[in-house]
Amino acid sequence: MPAAPPRPAVPGRSFVTRHALEDIVRTAVLGSYGVTGLAEPFLRRLRLGERAIRVRVGPDVAVDVRLTIAAGLPVAEVARQVDSAIRYALRRALDREIGAVRIHVAGLASGPFATPGGSSGSGAADVDTAVSRHRGDDR
Repeated sequence: MPAAPPRPAVPGRSFVTRHALEDIVRTAVLGSYGVTGLAEPFLRRLRLGERAIRVRVGPDVAVDVRLTIAAGLPVAEVARQVDSAIRYALRRALDREIGAVRIHVAGLASGPFATPGGSSGSGAADVDTAVSRHRGDDR
């Protein structure tokens, strides 16, 4: 089957809100291996503090992300994967190169459900206890 001919560029402008870009970044970050969540301070919930994701649009697109990662994983490798995921998602959505991507690791999450590969190291007893507490069983 022959390849479809490229479509000619149509002159015009498109408008993308900052909120839409933040949603794209949020999806890319939370889909990355090792990320347990975004680090939104309590005051942000009251609309007083800083956001976990900040996107600035100017001559280039700049992104600041505050997140928590699972304990026991290499922080630099998780940050590298998050950076790559953000750049790929925004480049694909905007068809534009991305400027600075700053990743701030606000903390490490530990516990039986924090590590993507299994329990936090204490063994199966911790997982059984956590699962039974989640279900409401008393063991």
